Amino acid sequence: MLPEIHLGPITLQTFGICFAAAFIAAGAVIWRRLEELGKPVDWAYEMGFAALVGGLVGARLDFIIENYSDVKSDLLGNIFSGSGLVWYGGAIGGAIGVLLWAWWRDYLTLTLLDICAPALAVGYAIGRCGCQLSGDGDYGKAWGGPWAMSYPDGTKPIDTPVHPTPVYETLAMGLIALLLWRLRDRLTNGTLFALYLLLAGTERLLVEFIRRNSDVALGLTQAQLVSVAMMIAGGVWLLLAFRRAPRPATA
Repeated sequence: MLPEIHLGPITLQTFGICFAAAFIAAGAVIWRRLEELGKPVDWAYEMGFAALVGGLVGARLDFIIENYSDVKSDLLGNIFSGSGLVWYGGAIGGAIGVLLWAWWRDYLTLTLLDICAPALAVGYAIGRCGCQLSGDGDYGKAWGGPWAMSYPDGTKPIDTPVHPTPVYETLAMGLIALLLWRLRDRLTNGTLFALYLLLAGTERLLVEFIRRNSDVALGLTQAQLVSVAMMIAGGVWLLLAFRRAPRPATA
């Protein structure tokens, strides 16, 4: 665990470093896929910038909404604060940013969604490395297993051994990213993105059972409810695509 890196008078936050690394890695994946498809590779820069701006705005607004009672006394200060970012708000804001870019570029296609699927998984996996290094409170419930960890020096310290859920998510989403990349030429017309929704939703749904987040409805956390929606959307999408796929002619 290493929340900060000190380089003389400069202090770097490891979460921020991993956040930047996640965008760079996702951009590299998009660059490679655009090159394979014969599209301008410079679009990767544009998409990354649109996702970054939209993601930061969305993550900040989500944090403000979820913690309004705690931040309303200094609303303006918290809007421009450097801390307090929520993943799903960032994902939604980033998606809106990319969609606006695609509308500007006249590239609102299902292929765009497929291009983004492996990149999203890679970015998430690397982003969770930042959660682990900084000890930002995204860890799991108390546990006495062989690889349980405590985070006494984290930004949200805890001395009790717990499930290192950021490690679980990095491993799971890394494998999902690899699978999606290998299937990039086999699943098209949005089906690769549908598979991403199904797998990413399943991963988050399961890991939330051993995290410390509070239930909000039906015994599920807010993240789990969003995950269920992702799974349903991805599953239905794949089912419809499979049913509409042409069948081989029979003799």
